[in-house]
Amino acid sequence: MADGADFDLGQLSSQQQEALQQYTDVTGQEIKDAVPLLERSQWNVQIAIAKFFDGEGPDLVAEAQAAQNNPPPTAARYENLHESFLDADDDGPRRTRSPRTEAAPRVVPQQPMNLRPQGLLSILLTPISTTWALTRGVLGVFARVISFFFAFIPASFRPRYLGTTIRGLGQAHGRTATLPQEAARRFRREFEEAYGTHGLTFFEGGHAQALDTAKRDLKFLLMLLISPEHDDTDAFIRNTLLSPDVVNYISDPSNNIILWGGNVADPEAHQVANEYSCLKYPFSCLVCLTPKEGSTRMGIVKRLVGPMTPAAYIAGLQDAITKYSPDLNGVRAERAAQEHARNLRNEQDSAYERSLARDRERARQKREAEAAAAAAEKRALEEAENAARQEELRRQWRQWRATTVAPEPETKDAVRLALNMPASAGGGRVIRKFASDTTMEELYAFVECYDLLQEGSQNEKAVEPEGYEHKYGFQIASVLPRETFEPSKTVTIGQKMGRGGSLVVEDLIDEDEDQEE
Repeated sequence: MADGADFDLGQLSSQQQEALQQYTDVTGQEIKDAVPLLERSQWNVQIAIAKFFDGEGPDLVAEAQAAQNNPPPTAARYENLHESFLDADDDGPRRTRSPRTEAAPRVVPQQPMNLRPQGLLSILLTPISTTWALTRGVLGVFARVISFFFAFIPASFRPRYLGTTIRGLGQAHGRTATLPQEAARRFRREFEEAYGTHGLTFFEGGHAQALDTAKRDLKFLLMLLISPEHDDTDAFIRNTLLSPDVVNYISDPSNNIILWGGNVADPEAHQVANEYSCLKYPFSCLVCLTPKEGSTRMGIVKRLVGPMTPAAYIAGLQDAITKYSPDLNGVRAERAAQEHARNLRNEQDSAYERSLARDRERARQKREAEAAAAAAEKRALEEAENAARQEELRRQWRQWRATTVAPEPETKDAVRLALNMPASAGGGRVIRKFASDTTMEELYAFVECYDLLQEGSQNEKAVEPEGYEHKYGFQIASVLPRETFEPSKTVTIGQKMGRGGSLVVEDLIDEDEDQEE
């Protein structure tokens, strides 16, 4: 085995490194000490944790392998029944089994059914009910007397069914059944009224709930059953149970004790007394989980019956707790390891889910970006196609409109205009005469088709494109005073300019282009 101080973790496999991580997270032990212990435990985390908390003891794995390699000798075969009995008597001490704790039953009280007759029937049954009530009272007194003498009989000679029958007779004087929580509150209230303020904390619930809590939390359940009619009850509670040493021991959180109490006059406590074979009061019983006898088995590990001194009471509890605490610590370590592994798996699953969510988000953003790019490309293509179509329609319209522009008149009443052309149209100054009744729209058309008119490239066969509405990309304005003229088909040049004047042709800037600039 390699020394843990200079042990190279790279020599371990991935499973061994994971086992080492789980073990150190639970125990906090140094790696130099943890690796040898895990090797002795065959890298089983649960066995190693149990050895850390409970002590190593014998090597169970080595013993199991040795037992497998060296099987036990075959038992002797007897020729007759008499010889087998004789050999059983001789080998009896060698075949003794390890003591097994008595199972702790889970008591769930049953609610009694109220079948009380009413009306005339109740009147007729009154003698019978009265006789039965008197009989129950007599049987209760008889049962208490018999129970007193029955308690001195040794347990080995005490038939359980007979004790149950006697205790059943003693229930004749019991109180009305209530819910377990109400019975627990009533017990605490009566206990405080009788003995004043104390430092004990009784479980606020029924016996079944207390037993389940002790099993779940891996604690000891101390059950206390008292009978107010018993002579030793008052002295036991005042001198033993409520002594400072006992109160401090039961209330100490390190002892992991849950205290549940009950009055045998209550149906639930009486049923608990029957199930736990309680024949003498006061009765205390310590119950805990016994994992060596069953993973979920609750066993009775100590009975404390009758009056005793505080020192004897604490000694009895301490012996049982000391004996069975290592088993509970092992289960706690195993549960801690399982919880750690479960949390680790949950963290891994959560990290995987977060990573998967991020991947999904990136994939979604990528799809959206691709869709947006495709939409933008499609939109740009449509805009380009529309612009090309509009440009073609504009070219056809200019070809047609150039053929409709009236020639320059030679009359004396013509209006002489000087047009300062924009840079997009080649610039320069154009002087031309127009008829006085020429509309402003005709003037705009002349400027729009000026290059075609100069080149003389009019197509006489050109026609006006259908559904096309031409928009001029410039405006015409006078200089002094400043006035902008719209391409109106009703307003004439003579109305605006008189005999002549100077005009400026200005290009219009598109709003989108203006914003970009």
